[in-house]
Amino acid sequence: MGDPAVSAARSGPVVAIVGRPNVGKSTLMNRILGRREAIVEATPGVTRDRKSLDAEWQGVEFLLTDTGGWMADRHGDELDAKVSRQAEQAMADADVVLFVVDGTAGLTSEDDRVGRLLQRRKGPVLVVVNKLDHDRRDPDAAEFWSLGLGQPYPVSALHGRGTGDLLDAIVAELPEAPAVDPDAATPATSVDGDVTSVALVGRPNVGKSTLFNRLIGSERSVVHDRPGTTRDTIDTEIDTELGRLRFIDTAGMRRKARVDEGTEYYSLLRALDAVDDADVALLIIDATEGVTGQDQRLAERVAAAGCPVVVLMNKWDVLPNEAVERVERSIARRLHFLADAPVLKISALTGKGVHRLMEALEHGLDAYHTRVPTRAVNEVIRAAQSAHPAPDGARVMYATQGATEPPTFTLFATRRIPKTYIRYLERRLREEFDLGRTPLKMRVRLRGHD
Repeated sequence: MGDPAVSAARSGPVVAIVGRPNVGKSTLMNRILGRREAIVEATPGVTRDRKSLDAEWQGVEFLLTDTGGWMADRHGDELDAKVSRQAEQAMADADVVLFVVDGTAGLTSEDDRVGRLLQRRKGPVLVVVNKLDHDRRDPDAAEFWSLGLGQPYPVSALHGRGTGDLLDAIVAELPEAPAVDPDAATPATSVDGDVTSVALVGRPNVGKSTLFNRLIGSERSVVHDRPGTTRDTIDTEIDTELGRLRFIDTAGMRRKARVDEGTEYYSLLRALDAVDDADVALLIIDATEGVTGQDQRLAERVAAAGCPVVVLMNKWDVLPNEAVERVERSIARRLHFLADAPVLKISALTGKGVHRLMEALEHGLDAYHTRVPTRAVNEVIRAAQSAHPAPDGARVMYATQGATEPPTFTLFATRRIPKTYIRYLERRLREEFDLGRTPLKMRVRLRGHD
């Protein structure tokens, strides 16, 4: 894919929320946004990746970025270090940093270490003393003056106390938006409607985040060999030869029966929403395990969303030669309903085979947006019926394409048409209009019926 230029969809300046684990960063993000976007749970370490969304206060727009718990000394494990690097990158990219601390715990040594790091920052830092649910607790914020970062702001992100004053302070620190030249040309890629969404889905630990980072050209997702590292959906837009693509990394999907309420439940819902909203889905499977029953059920859910699917057999480079035939049989047996979807054998870790993905995406998207003239549709249907008439005297009198994304064809018939014959007509339409790599919808309406 080359070296794509990573471009986050920014709406004005950037505000980053940082702090040690479990101080309420994600709760504060949800409060500022006015809706639940970040997953919140009492367990430390729920947020691991950066998550950025557009926010607004008093007519001023900015990009709000949530981060994982920042451990300044990094004496934890490898995953802790990667999460911390994501937080540091968010801080470096931000115009304003919100340093969140827990007012009920008081000033901790970890807070002090993070504060010393933030003192080196050139831009503004606002100290947010969270979990002060009553005004009588506001004096507890005073000790955070010792961080040397200016006035502490006592808030309760959970109940909304003090967040209005905090937002006023944020807006006051934001840089002014540059003046816009009305005569200047606007790049076509800046139009939101021109962005194509590509969702990466799969079971936990199959390599989604590794592939995501390779596609966008940077370590944007936290990657670790612990299953379930990604807890929420994150996305990044890049410019490619196909135009602007929004790659969406999702949490690993497990069977609902094995998903506990709380973090995993909301992660699953976010992943399913991403699939439903995507223009194309990349179904990632661990080739060393073959296509499992869980992969099959997930593939069925992805197919039901109605968008083109590209199957990526990841880790193919480490698959033993003696296992190749077994894995290929599992693809044919368990993914037979995705027979028209391309299957690419790749290594997200090394990049082998990933270059073929763009071609597969192009073919799938072209078919997904295909609009066939009504006259051409009817010519194909008539020729198909002449070559092989429907049983019991059923006949399609007229046909039209009513929609795209996916292509949807309506057949107006004299009587009910067997499903086998509908599939025959579908195959003819696919062959004639090169629609082999996208889902189709076939609807039948009987003459004289609404």
